[in-house]
Amino acid sequence: MKQLMLVVFIIVNTVLSAQEVIVVIDPGHGGNDPGNEAANKSLKPEKELNLIIAKKVGAYLSSKLSNVKVVYTRTDDTYPSLDERVATANSKSAVLFVSIHCNHSTKKSIKGTETHVHDLSSRKSVKLGREIEKEFKTKAGRTSRGVKTTNDREKSLQVLKFTKMTSVLVECGFMSNVNEANFLNSANGQDLIASAIFRGIRTHLLEEYKQVKKITEGTSSSTEGSFQIQIMSSKEWMDTEKGAFKKLSKPVSRKQVAKTGYKYVYYVGEFKSKSEAQAYLDEVKKQGFKDAIIVKK
Repeated sequence: MKQLMLVVFIIVNTVLSAQEVIVVIDPGHGGNDPGNEAANKSLKPEKELNLIIAKKVGAYLSSKLSNVKVVYTRTDDTYPSLDERVATANSKSAVLFVSIHCNHSTKKSIKGTETHVHDLSSRKSVKLGREIEKEFKTKAGRTSRGVKTTNDREKSLQVLKFTKMTSVLVECGFMSNVNEANFLNSANGQDLIASAIFRGIRTHLLEEYKQVKKITEGTSSSTEGSFQIQIMSSKEWMDTEKGAFKKLSKPVSRKQVAKTGYKYVYYVGEFKSKSEAQAYLDEVKKQGFKDAIIVKK
């Protein structure tokens, strides 16, 4: 009997160690809730910045870590209620919930990042928050305002209070500060913020989950090589963060291939195998890109 129990224990643990861990990324606001407005009205509202940064974080997680599955609470300009965001995270048995936001203050001189947790008893959330803030300060060159709790806010945040896993809400900067608003609206700024959040999450996942591994740059776990999905081409330059592109759950890249005619080609995603790309191709076509094809990088 003891031998049988030992075999069962080994089998169960082998299966569990191979399972994907699920990270829910929550782009705050959306739809008829724009969130905060920028200091300059010509800049993007918070809801758009949240979605751009969230997709970049998710893309980093998917391409640089194995056995991690990213789930978004929204991938386009819609508004899931707070209850729906919490329900998504809890129903997916996620290990992490990361809500992405941009801050605002009546004092235009205030700047910097913050990561919010429910309270200090949420030890793993506090630890993750500190990792993210450390990355903001040391790698992204931002002013870190540290980890904030219910006591700092003088109120609870529903998405932190009622999610059942390690949960943080990241404020990526103050849109009321002109310099910070411009930074958040730049491609470089968005990349720096997203990569800092990713590195903080990566540190946490590698410490907590043995099945999560780094994917070495320039290598692939598949002999099939590395693949992308080519979604379209155009004669004129098109903004990859607007229109139908925003419906996709992965960032879109643009490449100029000619000086005349159809000069620009648009790609989405990076996949370790053709079968992985094929699975995402179905989603791409559902979003209206009927002529999308898989190409090898």
